[in-house]
Amino acid sequence: MIQDKVVIVTGGAGLLGRQFCKAIAEQKAIVVIADLNLESCHSVAEEIQSHNGRFESVRLDITNKESIVELINYLAGKYSRIDAVVNNAYPRNKNYGRKLEDVEYEDFCANSNSHLGGYFLVSQQMAGYFQKQGYGNIINMSSIYGVIAPRFDLYEGTEMTMPVEYATIKSGVIHLTKYFAQYYKKRGIRCNSISPGGIFDHQSPQFLMKYNDLCGKKGMLDKEDIIGTLLFLLSDDSKYINGQNFVIDDGFTL
Repeated sequence: MIQDKVVIVTGGAGLLGRQFCKAIAEQKAIVVIADLNLESCHSVAEEIQSHNGRFESVRLDITNKESIVELINYLAGKYSRIDAVVNNAYPRNKNYGRKLEDVEYEDFCANSNSHLGGYFLVSQQMAGYFQKQGYGNIINMSSIYGVIAPRFDLYEGTEMTMPVEYATIKSGVIHLTKYFAQYYKKRGIRCNSISPGGIFDHQSPQFLMKYNDLCGKKGMLDKEDIIGTLLFLLSDDSKYINGQNFVIDDGFTL
């Protein structure tokens, strides 16, 4: 579906990013594993290399313009093209995840700036390159809680919560996506977002039971459940899809 395309995945060494990078490489594309943790990038690269996949493993700070520009220049010089970028990084500070009444203003701003601001900065710099190239594809990772208000009853009796920063950021990601799609649609650049439901990561049985009751037969998603939509949006089969948000949640938001 995407053979020989050059695809950047920010946060490429994370929970979803690792799966994305491996799936992209399996489709015979050149995947750029871009993450703040270079050591983790190398771990993903070893898995891809063992299956004869093509990759670049790079350290990237999505909140640093010079870091992004350096990556663009490197890839453009080596491959003479960049086909797509997947904004998947999940930056957050040490105080992220507090309950609403405990969130400090400074932490709210810091987490919003790094996550939503980072997606903006990557998209802005990549769009500049794509415009010169004549085409490009931006895919942003949002969330079901960018679409609906959090269901706080799911977290009752657990130590978990849905951070206010996360919901604010992910709703912002969806509109940022539409903004870029509208702004660049006459210049060969498209921008779409994916909003997954919950991804299984050894959450408490109590939480999983409540969550699954709101879904269809699947319930909580596995990491691999997002891959089909991602590959479709990276491929030319979706070349006329622009400014859309794809919800993958087994009916949770219905």
